[in-house]
Amino acid sequence: INVLVSLPVSLLTEVELSCEIESISTINPRIEWKKITSGGPSYVYFDKKISGGLENRAVIREPATLLITNATRSDTAKYRCEVTAADDHKSFDEIVIDLVVRVKPVVPKCSVPKSVPFGKSAELSCVEEEGFPKSQYQWFKNMEEIPDDPKTSVKFFNSSYTLSTETGTLKFISVRKEDAGEYYCRAKNDAGQAQCAPQKMEVYDIDIVGIILGVLVVVVVLLCITVGICCAYKQGYFSSQKQTGNNYKVPAKGDGVDYVRTEDEGDFRHKSSFVI
Repeated sequence: INVLVSLPVSLLTEVELSCEIESISTINPRIEWKKITSGGPSYVYFDKKISGGLENRAVIREPATLLITNATRSDTAKYRCEVTAADDHKSFDEIVIDLVVRVKPVVPKCSVPKSVPFGKSAELSCVEEEGFPKSQYQWFKNMEEIPDDPKTSVKFFNSSYTLSTETGTLKFISVRKEDAGEYYCRAKNDAGQAQCAPQKMEVYDIDIVGIILGVLVVVVVLLCITVGICCAYKQGYFSSQKQTGNNYKVPAKGDGVDYVRTEDEGDFRHKSSFVI
């Protein structure tokens, strides 16, 4: 026997893996299909039955063609067609098909800052995770594609940015007035492409004079508050106690001793006292 296979050129929702049998003498050859992944081989068609993940999505078209409907990215793998013919001189043959199911990208998620100060940095991002193989990214400004290297274009020669087609990141190192405009991103692979809606980015000047005036106003206000607090302290508005009338303290007596004055001025004598 000789097993021939034809690879599908365009992979859509229906995939046909052709396994043709020629020069066979055996009336009922045994036909098997196996799916080979990193985890090892598993049966797809065995004992005239479809099994595994393709049980309800595949059929065998005589004599040995495997037809997969509603193909998904999980169907990407190597498929092996095995034919056994006991009555033939060559009793066994096989062929391996490397199947890659391509999935068109969905609309990517784009992030574009609405306004950026002149001279500052800015980052635009674009993400798409459904397409297979992995999407490549393009950025457009005002309907014109932005080149990977600004030095290769007259219109973008003075711009300072880096563009990654792998990650979809467009990063401006120092934004100029000319960088203002409408931006959108396109994700594409072998199966197709999709793009997000345009978003406008504005570039504005930083008002240095206004910032300085604002700082001066704040400083003046703080200075006035400080002076007011100092004056209030001097005027005694923050004193915790006020002295009123003739306040005086009674002198403390010595412990256990009284001094008694006699008739003669300046004559003092000691008087014993006891404390019980």
